[in-house]
Amino acid sequence: MAPKIRFELIRTDPTGARRTRFQTTHGTVETPTFMPVGTQGAVKAVLPRDLAEIGSRVVLANTYHLSLHGRTELVERAGGLHDFMAWDRTILTDSGGFQVFSLPDKEITNEGVRFRLEKGKPPFLLDPAGSMDIQRRLGADIVMAFDECCPHDAPSEYVNTSVTRTTRWARACRSQKLAGHQLLFGIVQGGVYREHRERSAAEITAIPFDGFAIGGVSVGEGHELMCEVTGWTAPLLPDDKPRYLMGVGLPEDILEAVERGMDMFDCVIPTRYARGGTLFTRKGKLRIGDKIHTHAIEPVDSKCGCYTCRHYSRMVLRHLNYAREPLFETLASIHNLQFYEDLLASCRHEIERGRFGPWKTAFLKRYGAN
Repeated sequence: MAPKIRFELIRTDPTGARRTRFQTTHGTVETPTFMPVGTQGAVKAVLPRDLAEIGSRVVLANTYHLSLHGRTELVERAGGLHDFMAWDRTILTDSGGFQVFSLPDKEITNEGVRFRLEKGKPPFLLDPAGSMDIQRRLGADIVMAFDECCPHDAPSEYVNTSVTRTTRWARACRSQKLAGHQLLFGIVQGGVYREHRERSAAEITAIPFDGFAIGGVSVGEGHELMCEVTGWTAPLLPDDKPRYLMGVGLPEDILEAVERGMDMFDCVIPTRYARGGTLFTRKGKLRIGDKIHTHAIEPVDSKCGCYTCRHYSRMVLRHLNYAREPLFETLASIHNLQFYEDLLASCRHEIERGRFGPWKTAFLKRYGAN
């Protein structure tokens, strides 16, 4: 099956950072881009209209979570994920591999992964055909191939076997029928071993996918090793397809990955941190519960134009947080997602100017990566 993506490489910065654009049936995706995570069909605490105002163009949902307890049928009855999520822009579904491999008492074979959904129930098999079928029925614009995500400390011998298995599964996924509008991305694995990353990249990019992802990072290996693995792998991916770094991450992680040539990012960090009271600013992270904010009348970030910063001071947000008002989680999540959207918009602008490197250095110095 030939790839069908409409992709444009607009500019490559001297650092290697890329400014690209591609099309789905639900709109244009400008990259580098950050994709908010809506694991079970909703981005936590945030309305779709908020995401639209923030400027998000792609959101994620998860195959594993939306396959449990009849949820796939529920999505189908709603008319597909776009209607289910009330989102008329692009949606990407993860294959479920990361969640499955995080489960205890699973059995991994070349056939797929067996695990128990509930005690006393027979084991469930998730395999490439099953993952593709679920994602076809969910109806997302971008579908991810089923892969094996190894722990960061997995031994080389096991990772080598895992790479072989991931390639086998990738070929099986590519052979499955998807809906006419769906794009299929392959995933490069290989752990923290350069030779395995190189082999996986060669094998996965030989399959006619519409885009390519680097998986198996942000699983405990740390910032420096994540950067190293991305630096090895990104140049091995085709120039004329989107490049997606899965599960990354903190702002400093994303900027380093952009510099290494990656286009797409997702992570639960902005919304998870928001619910815990940590907010991102251009001068670094702040804890809204700190006493310094008790009487602070300024917004979270004076340069942010989000709904939260336009209408709420730090002292009011601190009150809402301590009062455990659900509104706080919404306001904090809106702000953090806007911070990420603005960060990636700045990346796009600076790459177009050919000034990404100096801008990144200045940003991180001001931000402090604290």
